[in-house]
Amino acid sequence: MKAIVSVLGADHVGILAYVCAALAERNVNILDVTQTILQDYFTMSMLVDVSECNIPFGELAEQLHAGGAEQGLEIRIQREEIFLSMHQI
Repeated sequence: MKAIVSVLGADHVGILAYVCAALAERNVNILDVTQTILQDYFTMSMLVDVSECNIPFGELAEQLHAGGAEQGLEIRIQREEIFLSMHQI
């Protein structure tokens, strides 16, 4: 199953490293990534494969959100089908 990870927060060193390590520890494969800096804000979207994740999806979402808060970031993950249905016009 695929999911979308979104990250937003004040830019600082180590954001990409933190998110990638958090996903790798949970056996989540990164399929695609885009990131940019908008003035002083870091934004990133990732397409990930969670089919081999070693914890339940809900727990993954909670851990990413909590870990992001510790880093001063907003980290969200949504199942791909939910993300796509929310962004259809």
